[in-house]
Amino acid sequence: MKFTIFFIFCTTIGFSQSPYPQDYFRSPLDVTLVLSGTFAELRSNHFHSGLDIKTEQRTGLNVYAAAEGYVSRIKVSHYGYGKALYITHPNGYVSVYAHLSKFAPRIQKYIKACQYDKESYEVEMFPSPEELPISADEIVALSGNSGSSGGPHLHFEIRDNEERPINPLLFGYDVKDSKAPFITGVYAYPKSKNAHINNVKKREELRLIPNKNGDYTTEPIEAFGEIGFGIISNDQQDLAYNKNGLSNIQGFYNGNKTFEMDFKRFSFDESKHINRFIDYELYKDKNDRIQKLFVQSGNTLSMLKDVESNGYITVEDSTNTIYKVRLRDFKGNESWLTIPVKGKPAKEILEAPELKPNTFIFANQVNELEKDNVSVYFPKETFYEDFHIDFSVSNDTLKLHQNTVPLMKYYTITYDISNYSDDDKDKLFIANLYGYYQRPSYLSTKRLGDRLSARTKSLGTFTLASDTVNPTIRPVNFSDGKWVSKLNELTVKIDDDLSGISNYRATINGKWILMEYDYKKDTLTYDFDDNVNTETENNLKVIVTDNVGNSTTFEATFFRK
Repeated sequence: MKFTIFFIFCTTIGFSQSPYPQDYFRSPLDVTLVLSGTFAELRSNHFHSGLDIKTEQRTGLNVYAAAEGYVSRIKVSHYGYGKALYITHPNGYVSVYAHLSKFAPRIQKYIKACQYDKESYEVEMFPSPEELPISADEIVALSGNSGSSGGPHLHFEIRDNEERPINPLLFGYDVKDSKAPFITGVYAYPKSKNAHINNVKKREELRLIPNKNGDYTTEPIEAFGEIGFGIISNDQQDLAYNKNGLSNIQGFYNGNKTFEMDFKRFSFDESKHINRFIDYELYKDKNDRIQKLFVQSGNTLSMLKDVESNGYITVEDSTNTIYKVRLRDFKGNESWLTIPVKGKPAKEILEAPELKPNTFIFANQVNELEKDNVSVYFPKETFYEDFHIDFSVSNDTLKLHQNTVPLMKYYTITYDISNYSDDDKDKLFIANLYGYYQRPSYLSTKRLGDRLSARTKSLGTFTLASDTVNPTIRPVNFSDGKWVSKLNELTVKIDDDLSGISNYRATINGKWILMEYDYKKDTLTYDFDDNVNTETENNLKVIVTDNVGNSTTFEATFFRK
């Protein structure tokens, strides 16, 4: 009997340590794993879904399949992941490799055939298990910088059979990290009507004091009522200077856990709630991401655990209490923050009356706003909570609050353009005005008769803009009428100053050719290895169209043996 109990205990401990296979997946690269981005770290409007592995500041490193399986998905796009490969493994997991420069030859052959068949650079294919089987240690691609990558690296993911990304480090990958997480900001938030922090009834920054042992404290605070806390914190590895995300955050009040955020796994559907987890207003104002150690309405993140009273604490009069925060990275390095709290009701606080806009938004119902030639449609549950919205229209400019309120859904802006001439109507689009100079930025605009509409997920200032200028096209590495026998590629530079590039089409001697669009360099590139042209004298024709239909055609003759 004692043996049985001991066996069950040991087995439970073993399984609880890691439910993920530790020796199944190999590293996708042959270089030391140094990360520029960690799993679930905070990004714009989403949690990071994988590891960003440094590639020694260059492209072209061999990318290996993490294990045997088959290519189940290939996606090539101008933005996002760029060139991405998905491999399904016999154990049910899927590994993902993104921002690639090129696929391995047989995968490249497969996807190029699809691109030429569809006459489109952007494609998404789902091969059957028999079409592209993958063996262990097989080179499947070369690393790159495609899509919305900010520099050469490999984005690597492991997903479960429900397409949920999981921290790849849970599968036995090792990175050098002996540094504890660090804190750069601490904030307190009053919640209840009678609550305050240091006699202030709004978000209050606390003075942070680093300790010699690597932990932190704040100056003691006087508080009362229901309050919560938030931190600005990051981690750093031994071999990189990047500011990375944490693995786990816990909050304790007088020794009792009130909050935990475990950055282990999430679903893509919930990633949008990052804007409820952080202090979105301060992020938009100061570009600092405060992680709130309390849970507000609509924050349904599955990474939340053991949350008591939504993470808030209740401070009573004439009490001396302690709030602690435990921060950990994946390697188990940890640091602690201690906040001494003295309970004391607020002195008389003279608050200036808050001038609120007249228009009120109800989060749990549809909201429609209309003035002059502009209407706005907010679906039910676009917002997390009710609030007063600043709404005004003047001379085709729509003022819709400030971009400091997080949204869960897209909403629709519609303009009536019946007062414009027919010629002008064709060149109009809805734009978001941004920056100090309020430069217009194109929103994907649809026209139905005399109505233009656009969907967006941000508040701000919008207007009708007009684009009457054609895109530009110029050759980069060749000239009209010249020989190009020594070139491996043909490259042209394209640009559009206002509404942006919508589409392009290129042919050689009337045959469609695949040209890769790099929006970061504004270039289109054709690879002669595609062997579309077989003649000595060739005519290249490139047509580029912007988002309102302005079009430019470029033609050149080149000679090649």
